[in-house]
Amino acid sequence: MNLQAEQEKTTTGAGAPAHEQVYRSLRARILFGELEPGQAVTIQGLTEQLNAGMTPVREALRRLTAEGALEFQGNRRICVPVLTATAVDELTIARRALEPELARMAARQVTGDQVAALRDTDRRLDRAIARGDVRGYLEENYRFHAELNAMAEAPILTSLVEGLWLRFGPSLRVVCGLFGTRNLPDMHKDLLIALDAGDSAAAARAMEGDVVQGMCQIRAGLGDSIDIR
Repeated sequence: MNLQAEQEKTTTGAGAPAHEQVYRSLRARILFGELEPGQAVTIQGLTEQLNAGMTPVREALRRLTAEGALEFQGNRRICVPVLTATAVDELTIARRALEPELARMAARQVTGDQVAALRDTDRRLDRAIARGDVRGYLEENYRFHAELNAMAEAPILTSLVEGLWLRFGPSLRVVCGLFGTRNLPDMHKDLLIALDAGDSAAAARAMEGDVVQGMCQIRAGLGDSIDIR
């Protein structure tokens, strides 16, 4: 099985128990913005959409609510959270604290083959941007960051970062819809250069720049619906 197929299998949970497959499928819908900020979800609706039983759907909702990807509101209503300006600021602070450090750690031990694989992912990302493929952009951008984080071999930090991505994923999809893929910034090329050179400080700087640019874009895109201070 090639690397991309293996990643897709991991993302969707193919081969995993039913409850895990439902969790990963719903998680992907949130992460890549198929469920919009403010959109309500129901157990009945998800059982039909995911062709799953009520028990694994309930378990998936419980897990994703605990992770902050969904939230309970009144009358047992479950929704995708709508980001406030304060939430965007908090997410930016958290990402700046964690992701540059993961990039620094990865640069210290990354292999040539790993950098080559990461560069392949970045090429697919560029192609998605060029053709205006929003879903492709979101998937490959996430895959790029996930692959890099895995190279750091720091599972606790990586788990924390995964939770942050779940919180802003739906809003990133909204921003893509507003600005299009061609206007979405990234500093992946600078990061790849730093990884090639084994320059951990430069890798951390590139990742911090990428995080700040991306979160500022989300803040600007949500400006009409949140109180920017």
